[in-house]
Amino acid sequence: MASLVISRTRVIPAPPGRIFDLLADPAAHARFDGSGTVRSAAGNPGRLVLGSRFAMNMRIGLPYRITNTVVEFEENRLIAWRHFGGHIWRYELRPVDGGTEVTETFDGSKSRAPLLLVLMGVGKKHPRSIEQTLERLAEAVAA
Repeated sequence: MASLVISRTRVIPAPPGRIFDLLADPAAHARFDGSGTVRSAAGNPGRLVLGSRFAMNMRIGLPYRITNTVVEFEENRLIAWRHFGGHIWRYELRPVDGGTEVTETFDGSKSRAPLLLVLMGVGKKHPRSIEQTLERLAEAVAA
């Protein structure tokens, strides 16, 4: 079975706080999503904190809405959210020379439907989507 934990890391030439502000703003997620599935925040959830629930308008073939809960949070260092499927999207930030090392991880290890993730091609699609997300995040921070 393909790995259900996929991570990529990139150094972004910006301070952690500037990057974290985008990650903690659901209204900004469509700006840097590299998968092409995130369309917009549903409503105005405000800045995320531990325990925040926020909904996103998505599209994979057909439009749908998904509600996430922030399950890990350390200001300017770590933010992660999970939805009903059980998998987690995590962003870890670490200051380094030249900016911030950002690691994005898709963690499907606790998914309620791991076989579905494999059948959907997570192991093949997500590495490139994560790389594109990190690239778009760097562009959004620079703008």
